[in-house]
Amino acid sequence: MTDVLRRGRASLAFSFFAQGATFALLVTRIPAIQDRYGVSDALLPAFLAAVPILAGVGSVTTEQLVKRIRPSRLLRWSQPVVLLALLGVGAGDRLVELAVALGAFGLAVGALDASMNMLGVSLQRTYGRSIMLGFHATYSLGGIVGASLAWVGAHWHLSLFVSYLPVVLVLLPAAFVGSRWYVDGGAASGLEVDAETGGNVDAEAGKRQGESGALVFRLLLPLCLVMTFAYIGDSTVSNWSAKYLQDVLGSSEQLATVPYNVYMVMTLVGRAVGDFGVRRFGAVAVVRLGAVVAALGFAVVAVAPGAWVGMLGFTLLGLGLCVLVPQTFAAAGRLFPGASDAAIARLNIFNYVGFLIGSPLVGALGDAWNYRGAMLVPMVLVLATLGYARSFAPEPDRYGDGHERPRTADVGRGSNGL
Repeated sequence: MTDVLRRGRASLAFSFFAQGATFALLVTRIPAIQDRYGVSDALLPAFLAAVPILAGVGSVTTEQLVKRIRPSRLLRWSQPVVLLALLGVGAGDRLVELAVALGAFGLAVGALDASMNMLGVSLQRTYGRSIMLGFHATYSLGGIVGASLAWVGAHWHLSLFVSYLPVVLVLLPAAFVGSRWYVDGGAASGLEVDAETGGNVDAEAGKRQGESGALVFRLLLPLCLVMTFAYIGDSTVSNWSAKYLQDVLGSSEQLATVPYNVYMVMTLVGRAVGDFGVRRFGAVAVVRLGAVVAALGFAVVAVAPGAWVGMLGFTLLGLGLCVLVPQTFAAAGRLFPGASDAAIARLNIFNYVGFLIGSPLVGALGDAWNYRGAMLVPMVLVLATLGYARSFAPEPDRYGDGHERPRTADVGRGSNGL
């Protein structure tokens, strides 16, 4: 069983890495995509908004599909679709072809994000210790690699298809081969290994899916809000860091490209060490520290007198925000150990809600007020996470008496009875 878990963990980590690289290759080449297809500035927001909206639809669909299909199978087939859709974005030359490719990308990425985190949470429960931040660290690493490859393509004036094809040719077969070792749930009662196939059998699949209808949204709502706040912060950095540094803090165009790279490197560093912090101090302390550091980062950005102080703020943002999303998925798995797949699929929708809200919110406030003041809004929202930190406890106080329950859900024994 140890070999099965190790292979499952490694193959899932590679899936996170591949998705990080794929997503970075798409979003960092948006100007080139716009030029290739002749997308006007007025039409571009509609195309960009369609991807997270369809991803939300894909996540909702995944919640229903996991009642009949194992998350590993959904991940096995959704990741190739995402990679091929990326290639389709680079291969077309008409708007309708771009719309089809982005539509397929959005729907598949919703299923991919949900199923990846389902497998990550179930593996963490089986291991009995925090490993979710490590999976998201490989996603950050993939994002750094993908952004670097996108820079190479832009620097050498390579076409989108030429830039994307080698990446897809490497990642597609590797991800498909690695999918043989994905490990599904089974954490609620232990992992059973199929002697003929070497795969895993979820002995509690029927019970877990039967309980999925008993999710109590009131319990999941604090985590949904934290997920939304985290992605509002993340989308603020990804969409506005370069403009803010150049237009508000007076940096050069070249220096303005640095903050997002620094942010991504810091998310990798924070996630690489975050699991050790959770094991040593607990998820509540790590989430609280992350929220405070992220809020401090936004504050530094808002009051920065120059570009280098602003860069310090974006560095703090990477270290702070990076722990919130992985721990939110992990907390959902602990809240509903008998229905974690459905909980994670539902929670994943708020990933895209935050992404859709964040960039327009900051842009509207910046235009109506000023961009320094606009940075204070995500700061306040991230600080609001402190009010929901108890939801990240091993067994949160669901009964209103101010006491934590035993840590049974941490190792996946039994059901929460919802």
